[in-house]
Amino acid sequence: MGHKKKVYIDPKTLGLPLVGCDSHAHIVTQPLWEDRDAVIARAAEAGVKTIGEVLLGHRQYAEHAEYFYGKDNVFLIYGIHPTDLLEISPDEPEQVQADILQDRQGRQKIKAVGEIGLDYYWKGVPQDLQQEYFRKMLAVAKTCGLPVVIHSRDAFDDTVKILLEEGFRGYPLLWHCFDRDRECARTVLSHGWHISIPGSVTYKANAHVREALHCIDRDRLLVETDCPYLAPEPWRGKPNEPAFTVFTAQCVAAELGMETAELWEQCGNNARRFFGAE
Repeated sequence: MGHKKKVYIDPKTLGLPLVGCDSHAHIVTQPLWEDRDAVIARAAEAGVKTIGEVLLGHRQYAEHAEYFYGKDNVFLIYGIHPTDLLEISPDEPEQVQADILQDRQGRQKIKAVGEIGLDYYWKGVPQDLQQEYFRKMLAVAKTCGLPVVIHSRDAFDDTVKILLEEGFRGYPLLWHCFDRDRECARTVLSHGWHISIPGSVTYKANAHVREALHCIDRDRLLVETDCPYLAPEPWRGKPNEPAFTVFTAQCVAAELGMETAELWEQCGNNARRFFGAE
C-alpha cells in the first residue's frame, strides 16, 4: 500500500478574523525574505493582524529594519542570539542598545529585547560566554525599559537562575518557543512571566506541551511560528510562515476545549498588550 498523500490546508480556510498575532517570526530568513511582501499579505488574509519580527544583531538590524518600519502591522524584537556570539564584535550589546535608544526617541518600532538567553543544545559557544552576554543583554533591556523575549534550549534551570539573579522576577518577560512540561510552565508562570507556544505543539510526540497548556493562565498565553522553522501540522516539513499561526491556535484551542476564534483573539490581544503594539 502506498502512503496517503499529505494535504496542505490553506490557512484562509479556517476563516479566522483579523485579530491574531504571530508573536515571533524571522521573515528576514530565507526563503521568506525573497517573498516577504507576499508572506505578510498571506498572513493578513489568514487573520494575522500583527507580526513580531525578530532581528538578531546590529548587521541584521541595519540591513532589514527599514523595510519593517514601513509595515504598520509589524513590530520589532531586537537582540543577540546565544548561538551567534562567536560571530559578533565585543561591543555588540552596546551597539544594540544604541540602536534601541535611537528608536525609542523616534518611531518606537522596537517593542522588546530578544531573543536572548541560553542554548546548550548547540555546543559551539561556551556556556560561560553565553551567560556573560545573557546578563549584558538583560541589562540592555532594563536600560531601555523594554520587555524581554527569552530563548532557552536545554538550559532551563540556568536561564531561570540568571533571570532571578538579575532581578527579573515580575518583569515583563515572554518565554519564546515553549517546549517544556507542566512543571516548567508552572515555574515560568510563578515568576509572573508569559509563555508563547510554537507550531511544534501540533506534533504527535509533544503531548507534554499540550498537557502543559492546561496550567497556563489564559491572559499570559501567546502563539507564534518561529518561522521559517517548526511549521505546524499540516505544513510540517515545509517552510513556516506567519499565516500558519492559525494551525497552532487551532491545536491549542482544541486541547483547551475552546473555539479557535476565541483562542485566536485572546492570544492576539495578549500579545499586543504584552508588547504595547497596536
